[in-house]
Amino acid sequence: MQRILPNIEALRLFDVAQTRATEQAAMAGLSPHTLMRRAGLATAQLALAIAPHAARVWIAGGPGNNGGDGLEAALHLTQWGKQVDVSLIGDAAALPDDAKEALVRAQAAGVRIDVGRSMPLEAPDLAIDALLGIGASRASQGPIADAMRSLNELPCPVLAIDLPSGLNANTGQPLGDACVIARHTLALLTLKPGLFTGAGRDHAGTVWLDTLGIDTSANASCAWLAGRTNAEPPARHHAQHKGSFGDLAVVGGASGMTGAALLAARAALAAGAGRVFVRQLGEPPVSHDALSPELMFRADWPGADLHSLQRTTVVCGCGGGLAVRELLPRLLSAAPRLVLDADALNAIASDTVLQTLLQARAGRGLPSVLTPHPLEAARLANVSTAEVQADRLAAAQHLADRFQCTVLLKGSGTVVSSAGRLPSINPTGNASLASPGTGDVLAGWLGGLWAQWAGASADAEAPMHAHTSAVAAAYLHGAAAEGIHFGPLRASELIERLHAQRQSPPR
Repeated sequence: MQRILPNIEALRLFDVAQTRATEQAAMAGLSPHTLMRRAGLATAQLALAIAPHAARVWIAGGPGNNGGDGLEAALHLTQWGKQVDVSLIGDAAALPDDAKEALVRAQAAGVRIDVGRSMPLEAPDLAIDALLGIGASRASQGPIADAMRSLNELPCPVLAIDLPSGLNANTGQPLGDACVIARHTLALLTLKPGLFTGAGRDHAGTVWLDTLGIDTSANASCAWLAGRTNAEPPARHHAQHKGSFGDLAVVGGASGMTGAALLAARAALAAGAGRVFVRQLGEPPVSHDALSPELMFRADWPGADLHSLQRTTVVCGCGGGLAVRELLPRLLSAAPRLVLDADALNAIASDTVLQTLLQARAGRGLPSVLTPHPLEAARLANVSTAEVQADRLAAAQHLADRFQCTVLLKGSGTVVSSAGRLPSINPTGNASLASPGTGDVLAGWLGGLWAQWAGASADAEAPMHAHTSAVAAAYLHGAAAEGIHFGPLRASELIERLHAQRQSPPR
């Protein structure tokens, strides 16, 4: 058993169909009831670890195998001296074979089992959600929903078995109004993507994994959970100079929004880009940045200098307003590495010609990264924000496939998708990042990472891939906010935290 976050290595995520296939294959090679007995023991062990002094434990058990896991856990906790009450919601006679056998074992061990009761007789010190797990596919009603609400009303910790009941394992979205909010979740066999994106983090709490002794390394998975190793910065060598780390230009900062362009440029500089230019789109013109005098302001960049454009990583759209639309055709046609954010995305969403230019980039060997928040993604896909949030992995992959690029869909559990490869879910960050300008910082930091990887190698195959740059940027951006628990993190402070983190990267 392992606690998942923080994770050093990237971890594989499995959807419901893949998890069920893994379960069926494992059961074929084991004695009957083995997996459920292992699951129950693992649950009881974790319950003892997270609440060692809990005298009374209430287990809300459902009508399927998740309920059977709860009954197995009840057996062990009773044998270890705990006072355990099980509320079995549903028809005991209709339980699956494994769960039916677990019920017989629990009864023989003296576990107190009430069929149909949705509340414990006495206030528990720990509650275990064994209602639905990954078996839920629609909103719950009646006694099951009542039991979920009862779990959420308890002041004691709640441990969910496999998945908080009522949460979609694939998308991380609640299936209805009733959905368990757990303090801890013990994922069994596999990690599910819904635990880490959408509303998953808020409902799952601290996530643990027990593979039940089954090796899943050769099994097909649906996504990756990014780890610290995804965020390792490029090594710097003694003989290198600023030209080794690439040029970057930030195009944005329309009237009244200069700060967005400055934040992106400062972040790119802090990330390690060799030289950073700012093409401001508004008035009054800015000639220097007192906080980052290293930045170079060019009112006419790139002008007629096509060669300069073709060797520069471009971050376009931060505070760009309507003015950014005029420059987009040229940037889409010639920028070798292009990060599109904010108003650049809005302009593309409303212009089919710009969409065609974006789609054509991949065929000409020009990679692009889009960094939308859910509303911007909805505009690009011509759907509602709710539809994007309903399945964030699918929404990001749809845009990546449509525009043949990398898409970084911001939000809780940021998703990075690229055409032709598995997506990645970012595990770092918290609500302190919900403040003005942090998205501009992310776009600039991503561009800064990408620029230096491109500038550090003469081999066309060696530069850091757009997807890898986006995964690294999302991870580091979120990690810089770790430890902030109250109130927003100012974007300018975020840059300093990112820079400090880069100075002493985790190893």
